[in-house]
Amino acid sequence: MAKTANKQMICEVLMEAAKTDKDIVALCSDSRGSGSFTPFAETYPEQFVETGIAEQNLVSIAAGLAKCGKKAYAVSPACFLSTRSYEQCKIDAAYSNTNVKLIGISGGVSYGALGMSHHSAQDIAAMSAIPNMRVYIPSDHLQTRELTKALLKDEKPAYVRVGRNAVNPVYEEGNVPFEMDKATFVARGGDAAIIACGEMVGPAKAAAALLEKDGIRATVLDMYCLKPLDTAAIVEAATHAKAVVTVEEHAPFGGLGSMVAQVVGRECPRRVLAMSLPDAPVVTGTSREVFDTYGLNAEGIAAKVKEALETA
Repeated sequence: MAKTANKQMICEVLMEAAKTDKDIVALCSDSRGSGSFTPFAETYPEQFVETGIAEQNLVSIAAGLAKCGKKAYAVSPACFLSTRSYEQCKIDAAYSNTNVKLIGISGGVSYGALGMSHHSAQDIAAMSAIPNMRVYIPSDHLQTRELTKALLKDEKPAYVRVGRNAVNPVYEEGNVPFEMDKATFVARGGDAAIIACGEMVGPAKAAAALLEKDGIRATVLDMYCLKPLDTAAIVEAATHAKAVVTVEEHAPFGGLGSMVAQVVGRECPRRVLAMSLPDAPVVTGTSREVFDTYGLNAEGIAAKVKEALETA
């Protein structure tokens, strides 16, 4: 199956829905091109707002439109949306409980060579800490399509982080097991559990295939819903495993690893090893080069699972 960027799928779903729903409004902060929303702006100019490089205004205007009955989708680079406009996300969107969907594009280390100023390695922790704010990081364009359709049906605020580039699909067309706020079991095994989110689900799936060649059967859990966190799925995965490994494109503090460790420690104590970006400025390079540097690839994940099992 051809690769498709998650951000492109969000635009496609919204464009289809906007044919009949004139309350859908997309807003961009000089990011319609990088966010793949140029087609939306050209097709539905009366349902599109360009704020320029003003992320705080972007969120506040989106919240105002939502209060007027609109379904607002604020599209902006995740690195700026989750930091520069944090207060507006907290107060205008979440505290006011407005129907604003914050779409953080080019998340994680997608911007590569632009460095730490353009990386969003803190957004899971930051956005999850805001009451009323939901946090989602879909793994491929097929899951992104289902998530976007589901979000169109509710009126609660949410933050959705997607990467910049197209990635290999985790699922197959016509076979996307999606349930809102429920993690997806990509594979099941009784030796170890790998819990991943976003672009790390693909490498986690590949790691499980490598481990199976060595006689190690691993569960792979796609935790696209960071908040609300599917604790039942975590407990199920961990209970049937000797050790748990988490994988995320995020800093080592306050993200998926921290969340999973809290649940496992409280409900079914197991050894938990967390794989993440380092607590330091990330090396310069493409996403793939960065992932390879820090072992966030199939080989690195497989090695970490073996380490976890040896010390379990």
